[in-house]
Amino acid sequence: RRLSRRPAVTLLDVFRQHARRRPRRPLLLFQDEVYTFEDLERRSNRAAWALWRRLGLRSGSTVAVFLPNEPAYLWTWLALAKLGCPMACLNCNVRGRALRHALDTA
Repeated sequence: RRLSRRPAVTLLDVFRQHARRRPRRPLLLFQDEVYTFEDLERRSNRAAWALWRRLGLRSGSTVAVFLPNEPAYLWTWLALAKLGCPMACLNCNVRGRALRHALDTA
């Protein structure tokens, strides 16, 4: 229903809304660390700035992400969404020809 709205409400929109309304509310528990909405907003903003400034990423650039399941994966995804860059998620356990195929496809 939200995607049928014009413009569509995205997951990034929902995240930003929660980050504004409840910045100190816990969002992610990883091992013994707790990350709040504010933490992920701040880290994803820094990552977006670095990806834009240092790598020159612009809206529409597809980015292959090769990260394990850790908090950096989430703020990297948010950063790319903020830049308008689709993210090709690569399994960090894949190697060799399978990895090459995944990169070529992305």
